[in-house]
Amino acid sequence: MPELPEVEVVRRGLADHVLHRTISSVDVAHPRAVRRHLAGGPDFAARLAGRTITAARRRGKYLWLDLDGDDGAGERGDDALLAHLGMSGQMLVADEGRPDEKHLRIRLRFDDDGPELRFVDQRTFGGLSLHPVVGPDRLPEPVAHIARDPMDPAFDLDAAVAGIRRRRTGLKRALLDQTVVSGIGNIYADEALWRARLHGERPTEKLTRAQGRTVLAAAAEVMDAALAAGGTSFDALYVNVNGASGYFDRSLDAYGQADRPCRRCGTPIRRESFMNRSSFSCPRCQPRPRSGATAIRGA
Repeated sequence: MPELPEVEVVRRGLADHVLHRTISSVDVAHPRAVRRHLAGGPDFAARLAGRTITAARRRGKYLWLDLDGDDGAGERGDDALLAHLGMSGQMLVADEGRPDEKHLRIRLRFDDDGPELRFVDQRTFGGLSLHPVVGPDRLPEPVAHIARDPMDPAFDLDAAVAGIRRRRTGLKRALLDQTVVSGIGNIYADEALWRARLHGERPTEKLTRAQGRTVLAAAAEVMDAALAAGGTSFDALYVNVNGASGYFDRSLDAYGQADRPCRRCGTPIRRESFMNRSSFSCPRCQPRPRSGATAIRGA
């Protein structure tokens, strides 16, 4: 699934192309794309028509568009159009005359007759849904429990380190827990751990504050570098709003590099199974802890 850099690339594209535009109509081509909007496709379309997009926002790996205007039920209020990108979801900006994509699920047209916003999803694991915003940070309800991410200006590094150290689990599992620190997925967890010279199996209760700061700083550093490269794209599914893929996969030091020499010491990178996925690390630079969590086992 896309992680923070990939989602931020999409958010920036949406901010450039759909901000301050008013939705004129919505077509729902596949019911699964709005399954999280429990009232169904016709209600989803009716409640979006006439709404103006006021902001493109993100927290961690979660992306949404703030809306203002009449919600179709005769009330005015601030809602959010939450995008679940899933495994293959794409938010594409397209001229009206461009042929429809094979897996087009939702189309948003605007009253300025400018480019459409299309939600395309080959595997239909993603979707769009409409939610009220809640709390002081004005987050969509399903995102209200998500922690800030290391690239958020309001991110509290010391509080995040304390939260990780309170967990009784392996360090990589803690990094993936979106209620502790958000935005970090499997790829960037491996990259951050490699940069911090820490093994993902290290018990969090034995992690020093300095180590916690180091790994979170490494996560912010690698995600910033990935963002500059347009994110990490291993196939044509992860693209920006113009359909272009990122190229940070060329710069990965650990993830996906099994049996290749570590760029730091030359030792072959090791692949291990982890939560039905894979983890990649350097056996020499990131020695396995002698005791503690057993979240990762040899493949």
